[in-house]
Parts: sequence; C-alpha cells; structure tokens
Amino acid sequence: MALPSSALELLQLALAFGLGSSAIAFLWAPLLTKTLYKYRLVRSSEYDATLAMGARQSKVGVPIMGGLLVIVTVALVTIGFNWVRRFTYVPVGVMLLSALLGGVDDVLNIYGEKRRSRKLDHVLRLIRVHKNWGYKLWLVLTLPWAVFKRTSLWLGSHPGRGVHVHEKLLLQFSAGAITAWWVYVKLGEHWREIHVPFDGFINIGWWIIPLIIFFVMFTANAVNVADGMDGLAGGALITTFAALTILSWIGGYKEIMLLNATVVGALLTYTYFNIKPARFQMGDVGSLGLGALLAINTIVINQMLLLPFLAFIFYVELGSVVIQVFGRHLLGRRIFKMAPLHHHFELRGWSEEKTVMRFWIIHAGVVLLGLWVSLF
Repeated sequence: MALPSSALELLQLALAFGLGSSAIAFLWAPLLTKTLYKYRLVRSSEYDATLAMGARQSKVGVPIMGGLLVIVTVALVTIGFNWVRRFTYVPVGVMLLSALLGGVDDVLNIYGEKRRSRKLDHVLRLIRVHKNWGYKLWLVLTLPWAVFKRTSLWLGSHPGRGVHVHEKLLLQFSAGAITAWWVYVKLGEHWREIHVPFDGFINIGWWIIPLIIFFVMFTANAVNVADGMDGLAGGALITTFAALTILSWIGGYKEIMLLNATVVGALLTYTYFNIKPARFQMGDVGSLGLGALLAINTIVINQMLLLPFLAFIFYVELGSVVIQVFGRHLLGRRIFKMAPLHHHFELRGWSEEKTVMRFWIIHAGVVLLGLWVSLF
C-alpha cells in the first residue's frame, strides 16, 4: 500500500511509527533485562577503571548491551513496515554491522581472554637482533601495521580483552565505505550534493566519499565515548533523531523520516530504563550502531554540514578525548582532570544528574540552532 503523500499525513504516520516503536520496546524490555542478567553481561571493574570513582562504584553489576533494545526494535519495525530497498536497507544494514562490532566488544570484555599487543620497541629490537632473515624481512614489511596498531592504542580505554582500537577502526572504515558506495553509486547524482547553509547546494563529486567515511567513523566513536553516564547518550540522541525526523519531513525523505521517528520511539523507552539508577546501560552495541545511523541519516538527506550541530555534545566529548591524548603525549600533562569531558566535571564535584541534564540542555540548544541554520 502506498504511503500517504500529504505533509500532514506523513507527520501523523511518523508519530505513529514513533509511538509504535516505543510500545514494542516496552513490551520486550523485561525479556532483555532478564537475558542480560542471566548471562552475566554486566559492568565489571576489571575492564572499566572509571567504576573505582566514588559514586560510580554502584554501577558494578549493572547490565550492559541495553542498546539492543533500540537496535533490535528499529531493525524489526523498519524491516516489517518501512523496508524500501533504495533508502532504508543500507542505513539499517550499516547500523546492524556497527552494532555487531560493538556487541562482540562488549562480550569479549566480559568473557574474553586477555590479549597481548607487542610494543613497538620490541618489534624494532627483533628487527635488529633476530637471526632469521626471513622473519626479520616480515617484521620490516609489516612495521607500518605495527606502528598503526600501537599508536591507535592511544585512543583506547581498555584494550586488554575486547576488540582492539585498530580492529574497530578498520571495521568502522568498512561501514563508512559501504555507506559512501551506496550514496555515490546507488542513489545518484543528486545525493552527491551537500546543503551549504546560506549558499544552497553544491555538488562535490567524488570528494563526498572520504567525507562520508570520516563522518560515519567519527560520529560512531563520538556517541560511543559519550555513553558514560546514565541517560546521557540516550537523552541527547532523542533530541538529535527528533531533529532529523523534522529535517527529513521538510526535505521530503519520507522513508528516512519514518526511520528517524522509529529510532526516537525506541530511544524514549531505552532512556526511561536508563535514567539513574539505570536498569541497563547502552554498551558499545548501541552506541556504535546508533552513532553510525546518526551520521548516515544526516548524510542521506544532504545535511552533512549540520552534523557538528546535530551531534554537538558527542563531538565535544570525543574532542575532549583527542585533546587529552595530545596533551598527555605531546605536552606531558593532562588538559582535563579526566576524559571524556563528563568525567572532568564529575571530578570537579558535579553530580551525575547535574552533568547529564546540563549536557542535555546545551545539546538541545545547539541542535535547535542547527535546525534554524538548515532553513537558509
């Protein structure tokens, strides 16, 4: 059956998708909670050093992977009622691929064996002293890969058991490449344009490919980094996907509009259960999947340049990590008391609730600014 064409009917349909998604998520949330407890998929201080901080000790034993509530609900509703091969199968597919990566990382951090990573000075020493010339040649040829592995660990918080940072980056690059191929090859000429506020649309040709890969990777990691306090990521994502629903509606991208509305509904239910004290937490399975979807759904409606507005608090959080890394390795000192930024304020004496709510408000204000900018 064809979807209604009038703007009002489309908005009504989007609201129905959001409400339906929220109701479905509520129905199976108890099953998810029971399953996570049953298989002991819970936070542990063995891999999360922040749990040693004061009030955060209460988070030990809280189930992770609660983001499955959103990922599974969105996938089922979209496949069942909004499955349009041209527009929704790649966003949902990339979301599921990114969520799978995050889920594997979540599980390995709990049940996996500690993984060793050879230090760079050890590799260089082996190149100098090893007697097997064939092995020495192999070490020389793979030295760039060894350098990439070691330097990527600067961005890792607990690389011992889970998926290592360099592995995440490669898989996220694949997700970004799939998105770029879809936009550039499958969607057509119009989707190689980006909207430049106050200037109209410009076609950037093949340059859109590296930009898409960058934004998909950067945004997925940004949401992942921000998922550190009860309600923070979920509440901010509700605002962002609600804005994306409006932008999709204005632009006439009805399938993407319905997808965004579905995400909003599922996030409402997730955040209800994630408000402190959280019944479960998002985990990498949710943050990586939803971060990738956020980027894709913004790109496909030609609003790539709005991502710094729509993902503002997430970009700020990831930016604080990057600044902290450079400060520690290049200046020899910390810029923040702790990164990401929400931990900095926590160590300055802000309560978790105060930090989360102020971050929500700041983020909502910048998202509203982005909506205003998009109209020009």
